[in-house]
Amino acid sequence: MSERCGKWGWRVWGILAILGAIGVFQRFAFGHQLAAYGSLVPWGLWVAAYIYFVGLSAGAFLLSSLVYVFKVKALESIGRLALVTAVITLFMALVSIWFDIGHMERFWYVFLRPNFRSMMAWMIWMYTAYFLLLLVELRLAFQPGSLKRDRLLSLLGSVGVPLAIAFHGGVGALFAVVGARPYWHTGLFPILFLSGALTSGGALLLAVVALRWPEKDESHGRLVRLLSKITLGLLLFDLLLEWAEVSVPLWGGTAYHTEGLKLMLFGPFWWVFWIFHLFLGSLVPIWLLVRFPTDTQKAGWAGALIAVLFMSVRLNIVIPGLAVPILPGLDQAVLNPRLTASYVPSLHEWLVLAFVVALGLGMFGASRKFLNLYEKTAEAPR
Repeated sequence: MSERCGKWGWRVWGILAILGAIGVFQRFAFGHQLAAYGSLVPWGLWVAAYIYFVGLSAGAFLLSSLVYVFKVKALESIGRLALVTAVITLFMALVSIWFDIGHMERFWYVFLRPNFRSMMAWMIWMYTAYFLLLLVELRLAFQPGSLKRDRLLSLLGSVGVPLAIAFHGGVGALFAVVGARPYWHTGLFPILFLSGALTSGGALLLAVVALRWPEKDESHGRLVRLLSKITLGLLLFDLLLEWAEVSVPLWGGTAYHTEGLKLMLFGPFWWVFWIFHLFLGSLVPIWLLVRFPTDTQKAGWAGALIAVLFMSVRLNIVIPGLAVPILPGLDQAVLNPRLTASYVPSLHEWLVLAFVVALGLGMFGASRKFLNLYEKTAEAPR
């Protein structure tokens, strides 16, 4: 069964890689011409993918801190896996946003010509520090165990925890400070980004541990059950915050604050929220984790549903906030494909995203082959 799944996995990866290569060629050959975003909706699928992958990275890293900083023995065996996941998903996030910027060759200008009042510049600097810290911590994690190595890992993890919180909360703040976009302009956004990061990152680790762990023994089952409980608790907390974010403005009923929410809940793409996020990405996993608490396979699929479909949450952050014109009727003032508030990702955008996904899967496959990701499973509480 495992061999058959492996063959299918390679086939899927090959298809994604080929399609992705076409998308990358188009991006370099035609620039942004084949993308569907325009002047009114300047951010699209790639920006949503960027904050999605960044969330996975921050969530995975913060869970690794439970091992290296807070010394949770029951999770000791996933420390390396969490760090590798954090590095790969961060790299995927940076590649996603690199394809989105206009002059891709100028990304390094932020280091040579800094604007210290730019929140985006501060965010990039924190990414750089976080990425370097991850690489050093990852190098240490694969060294033979020693007291000095453990102390260094604990120190780096202690520095990395506030850094991860700052940079991903900073992504939420980057949206929240845009006063002209009332859909984003809420103090809950930095907290929502952090809770979403923990939820999606924890779910991704649950899926990998449950479905791809090499030794499916009793200790593995206890580890999966512990991760299931953590993921379930994080998901419920994230849904509680989401309920607060949605219900309070709707209760107030001010059109200025509710147009974006109503577009998300009842607009042309209502199914992204109700079906992909709420039903398939939340209710079904909750049912699987509660109804089958000892079933490793079902826990793995629950984690996969949460992790993959959390992309719908990120799309519902980016698009509805931009799809409501700042001035009523602005989208009808000039008839032009680039001056419309309606946005659907083009095939080209999906092809480029396929490349990013193939790149990440290839990196993870290589790390599984050449690195010992799975440490000896520690005893988890029953």
